[in-house]
Amino acid sequence: MRQFIRLLLIPGIVGWLLGGCSEKLEPKPTTYSQLLTGTDKKTWKMVSFQIFDDGTGSAVIPVNQSGIDPCITDDLLTFYANAEHKLEASEGATKCAANAPDIYLTDSWDLVNANATLAFYIPVLDGKYLATLKTLTANVLTIELYFQDINASYRFTFNSVTTK
Repeated sequence: MRQFIRLLLIPGIVGWLLGGCSEKLEPKPTTYSQLLTGTDKKTWKMVSFQIFDDGTGSAVIPVNQSGIDPCITDDLLTFYANAEHKLEASEGATKCAANAPDIYLTDSWDLVNANATLAFYIPVLDGKYLATLKTLTANVLTIELYFQDINASYRFTFNSVTTK
């Protein structure tokens, strides 16, 4: 009996005491949606674009040097982490009209992880488009729109400006 206690019971109790107190830590990788929206919402601003024509790319063009009206290029896109996938487009520092509302568009966004596509409103194109994700990090979002009929694509880069 003493042999039983020494060989099985004591090591079992010690193992239970030492093993039962540790918490198993499992990493939770960040998803594309979390990178896009943060925990509550995240705001992005377009910083540059690039044009590809028949496979040949232009230089990267900063939007503030593109000749596009600054009242459009400084607009902000806020992606919400709610079930509705709410998206708000708001005026930046330069308003297009003095009496324009700060938030001029409320829409939705849709992200498909399987083929890395994102459907959302793009201010400089004034419409909702289905784009391919090229890069998505906590601070940089790069998307590409491909137009097969003219064999050209536009690559837009956004930087995160706020996160909540």
